[in-house]
Amino acid sequence: MRFGRIAAFCAASVLTGTLAAPAFAQSPYDGNWQVVIVTKSGTCEPTASSMLTVADGRITAPGANVSGTIGSGGLVKVSINGAYANGQLNGNAGSGKWNGASAGIPCSGRWEASRQ
Repeated sequence: MRFGRIAAFCAASVLTGTLAAPAFAQSPYDGNWQVVIVTKSGTCEPTASSMLTVADGRITAPGANVSGTIGSGGLVKVSINGAYANGQLNGNAGSGKWNGASAGIPCSGRWEASRQ
């Protein structure tokens, strides 16, 4: 898996969980989010960042197949193309862990997000 996909995945993890909400309902996590991921182990790129947008509880991530949830308390659980992330949002920031693979070799690390 390319690191760019992992970056999009981690970014998406910050924003995705509101997909279960009705289309007309706004999520407390709506807006633009800058997400930075850092690889702590494995052969994935050392760092990457991505900007994602959530509108009316829906995330847009060009070129990414994203699914996941953000619980009412800000708990993040998300997957994208075989990579997984979880963590916590609180107000305008969040952080967590991710894991995936690059060329079949496991990678893992942390992500941090901030609402722009």
